[in-house]
Amino acid sequence: MLLLLLLQSLLWVGEWGEGSTNPRFPAGSLAQDLRYQLDVPRSVSVQEGLCVRVACLVSYPQEGWKDSDPAHSYWFREKAYTAEDLAVATNNPEHAVLSETQGRFLLVGDPWTKDCSLEIRDAQRRDTGTYIFRVERGPTVRYSYKWHPLSIRVTALTDTPDIHIQGTLVSGHPTNLTCAVPWACERGTPPTFSWTRIALTSPHPKSPHSSVLTLTPRPQDHGTNLTCRVTFPGAGVSTEATIRLNVSYAPQELTIRVYQKEGTGPETLGKSQSLSVQEGQSLCLDCVPDSNPPAMISWTRESLTLSPSNSSNPGVLELPRVELRDHGLYVCQAQHPLGSKKASLNLVVRTPLQLLGPSCSQEDEGLSCSCSSRAWPAPSLHWRLGEGLLEGNFSNASFEVTSSSAGPWANSSLSLREGLSSGLRLSCEAQNAHGKQNVKILLLPGPGKGEVVHLGPRKRGEEEKWA
Repeated sequence: MLLLLLLQSLLWVGEWGEGSTNPRFPAGSLAQDLRYQLDVPRSVSVQEGLCVRVACLVSYPQEGWKDSDPAHSYWFREKAYTAEDLAVATNNPEHAVLSETQGRFLLVGDPWTKDCSLEIRDAQRRDTGTYIFRVERGPTVRYSYKWHPLSIRVTALTDTPDIHIQGTLVSGHPTNLTCAVPWACERGTPPTFSWTRIALTSPHPKSPHSSVLTLTPRPQDHGTNLTCRVTFPGAGVSTEATIRLNVSYAPQELTIRVYQKEGTGPETLGKSQSLSVQEGQSLCLDCVPDSNPPAMISWTRESLTLSPSNSSNPGVLELPRVELRDHGLYVCQAQHPLGSKKASLNLVVRTPLQLLGPSCSQEDEGLSCSCSSRAWPAPSLHWRLGEGLLEGNFSNASFEVTSSSAGPWANSSLSLREGLSSGLRLSCEAQNAHGKQNVKILLLPGPGKGEVVHLGPRKRGEEEKWA
């Protein structure tokens, strides 16, 4: 039995390994016949789904065959045991080919000119292995080049598509984007393309290896990802590329953020609002445009152009100590090549109510008093004489009231010509939208016309206390 197996092996070596002049009973030898040469790379690598062309030239002795004899070339897997096994590629129409390589492994060289080049299309992982070339011509040439094996290694698909944007993405303007795989095989199964993760117009193919997408971007698309996925159906593998969209758009919103105290979070104001602050406090205004690229920011108050606190961030305007003169309408303007936008803030500066006076002096047969107040909004002044209220500008035989105001100041004077009596109660009152104060005086009996006594200020909510 062992002898029979050995004889079969030797017969296979003769048929599979060396040339012979007898096609039915070839001579066998374990040595390489140097008359038979094969110029082919030892190993070739290709990525899944792609193609590779293996250059190959064969030589064999011109013995026992004519130029008119057909030359049959074969590529076998190394594990094939006889020439009758299924080939992976051949030009012999009477020899069967493996179904898994049918149409993918192709002899692209001309066997008549001894070109044995092999092309593999739609490469698959299972194609990895070692392959043997065989040639048959005429009645004598029957040779398998087992001394020149070809190693094929199929690796993972790592190449990625190229995404090209034609021009600049501008909001509202249609733009073409191309996804291409220039490294794909022209003769392989055409890949399929898909675009994902954004609302898109249906893409249309430009060529078998590229896809064109017409995109009309929106402001909200800026900074989002766009992915082109390419699938190679011949190998069942995919690859993809992702880009982050850079969409140019005019200011959509213009927000003014207010920082009233250091270390506190911002208060966000809309387009046109009013802000009331106390005189002397710190204030920071930050104008934030929603645009790309960032818009140029400028600040104005009334007709005055304001300088930014930080030249690198012109949207920030700092008022370290708010003064009364800082009140007014602040306008932030965002200038952009695609459009502009404005936001305004009416700054109201509150000044604590200050009451100066009243100051009174006795004159001939009368009493002269003056009273002043400073505040913002500007205060109003009036007098109380006993239970009566004296305000504005008024004059009669008994008294005269003269009032005036300028900016934060209000001034009033009172002249009493008659009606003076001991125990006379007189007060000066100042008030605005944020508070009220008064100071009372009392005319006490004394030498001459009596004595004027100041009873001190009283703020809103305090009870009246008379001396």
